[in-house]
Amino acid sequence: MAAIVTLTMNPALDIATSTDRVEPTHKLRCSMPRYDPGGGGINVARAMHALGGDAVAIFPAGGAAGEMIRYMLEQQCVPHHPIAISGFTRESLAVEERQTGRQFRFLLPGPEISESDQERCLDQLTLAAAEAAYIVASGSLPLGVPEDFYGRVAKLARSLGKRFILDTSGAALKQAGRGIHLLKPSLRELGDLVGREIRTETEQERAAREIIEQGRSEIVVLSLGDRGALLMTAEGAERFAAIPVEARSSVGAGDSMLAGIVLSLCRGLTLGEAVRYGMAAGAAALLGSGTELCRRSDVERLYARQSQQH
Repeated sequence: MAAIVTLTMNPALDIATSTDRVEPTHKLRCSMPRYDPGGGGINVARAMHALGGDAVAIFPAGGAAGEMIRYMLEQQCVPHHPIAISGFTRESLAVEERQTGRQFRFLLPGPEISESDQERCLDQLTLAAAEAAYIVASGSLPLGVPEDFYGRVAKLARSLGKRFILDTSGAALKQAGRGIHLLKPSLRELGDLVGREIRTETEQERAAREIIEQGRSEIVVLSLGDRGALLMTAEGAERFAAIPVEARSSVGAGDSMLAGIVLSLCRGLTLGEAVRYGMAAGAAALLGSGTELCRRSDVERLYARQSQQH
């Protein structure tokens, strides 16, 4: 059994391609597409596998895109438990404009997930998490899934004695309840969660501390992009500088970061070192093209460089 179980309620077949220039009304001739299994928790599991870790991905899957996700995870040797649904799993498209290097991302909505299929996902999660240490839920919620769904997952994790880690946004984040082990919001998501705009570093720390004092989460890792990250616990705050890299694609960077953090915690690293390793994984994902995630060799190199500077 895997030490980490991931849950993706809104998976996607990620498609990446490129074209010379994105223009309206024109037929845009694209390069050969790259296909990857996608969606928050699936990306986390894939990144963990790439980093030599062991995680099992649970997700609803239907239609041709769902079948392709299952096939590719099998080819990549990523353990997974798909829950068959009648709807069609969504697709997402990332297009690089070669003349400028800009990336355009088009995200389609997911299918409606019935209440019975939601329960089957939770049943499978309960089985898969029996011997796991962490449950990681990442990504948006599709149609039909109530906004407090992650709150149910948090309660389930507590009842199983597992640590629950969450990376989501919007109403799904606001209604995720309490007792979460680690939250990884962006600055905008943290502002939405506390109900105010966050302008300064002091306000960042105050908002993150508020989340902990309210009992929502024991740990907050605030992802700040090119300004690094903020780690907040009940003991205090610690800031981490960003790792400078020449970014090619932002797809999967946050999921790679989360994978690096959780995998490091499983391996016994301190929380601070886990965040450093996670930031190396997130930076490594920026080096890839299209929907490619982090490569272990890049992560180890960036982590070693960061540790020397620290």
